[in-house]
Amino acid sequence: MNNIRKIAIIGAGISGMALAILAKRKGFQVCVYERNHNISSIGAGITLWPNAMFVLEKMGLSHKIEYVGGHPTFIRQFDKNGTQKSELNIEEVNALCGASSVTILRRHLMKILHEALEDVDVKIHFNHPIATQEIDKIREDVDLVVGCDGRMNSSVRQYLYADGASPQYQGFINIIGISQLTGNLSDHAIQDYRFNNDKEKQERFGIVPIKNGLCFWAAAWRTDMNKKKPLSDWYHEMHQRFRLWPESVQNVLKNYDKASLNRIFVHDLDPLPYWHKENVLMIGDAAHAALPTSGQGACQALEDAWHLMQCLDNEGNQKNEMDLHSLLTQFFQKRISKTTTAQIIGRQVAQQIFRAQTEPDIAAKRISAQQLSHLWMQGLEGI
Repeated sequence: MNNIRKIAIIGAGISGMALAILAKRKGFQVCVYERNHNISSIGAGITLWPNAMFVLEKMGLSHKIEYVGGHPTFIRQFDKNGTQKSELNIEEVNALCGASSVTILRRHLMKILHEALEDVDVKIHFNHPIATQEIDKIREDVDLVVGCDGRMNSSVRQYLYADGASPQYQGFINIIGISQLTGNLSDHAIQDYRFNNDKEKQERFGIVPIKNGLCFWAAAWRTDMNKKKPLSDWYHEMHQRFRLWPESVQNVLKNYDKASLNRIFVHDLDPLPYWHKENVLMIGDAAHAALPTSGQGACQALEDAWHLMQCLDNEGNQKNEMDLHSLLTQFFQKRISKTTTAQIIGRQVAQQIFRAQTEPDIAAKRISAQQLSHLWMQGLEGI
């Protein structure tokens, strides 16, 4: 019988807080452990595509997200000289999905989730890292332990996969930041600049508008992972690499908030054959971290929280007779195809960007609004 009432959540990121909100609203007892001393705002910004906004609407948070966020209209791809190569109409995709797309600073999204968590009277235990060897003790005191502890140092993933399942460096770096510009960017379009026709240089610069001139961005290039190199040297290299790129790139680089800069050696995970053992489960990046080139990291984390709660909710009579293993297996089977697709797409797009090629990149022209809407809303239809 499914008699789950007490849930311990390890990690107060997007998936962890979303799950805690949903679970508490359904009457579960929830305890959240977070290794940091406050809510993390690492990461400049996030694009919440229609599948993420679908979940946030179900959570009653979409209006707050829409208020502070921006509404992108197009994705436009350019070469390093500013010549447009392709365009995707985001508003057309939104109409097909029946939900909006919103760009938002990560810190604003996290603040909204944290406030919603406080509204349902769930307190986060900050400064409380959970080591792998502590999980056995925690799982004795609750009905379910859910690891939402991220891609790089997940204790729960290490607990489930003692012999492996480590994140893999995919050969490129992201420098991310936030810039405040004068006036709005061109008709609220996401701008994607790429250069990969040189054997020595494969580079990308992406600019994502929010509103009122605020944007977040990422500068990326292929490189060996060198953690000893000072951050100031990485930032200097960024300016050197992109100094001759179009005016919009220069404008962003002249107006960024220095405190927002971060250097990320980009890792992801291979698809894993299972996400749970007994009453310990992992979701979000801990289970299926995709490259940022997938555009689906936060979106899939939110979907995980939503679908898990659908599986655990005892209000559905058909679920009352299922044991925990069956429920968690059902959840995994519901999610694995879509999260694996996000991982694969992330790697495919990264390969297109970060490998030298002589043919123009026409990848963005190959997917239609109809195909993209079907991909994003898969598994959410009829819910």
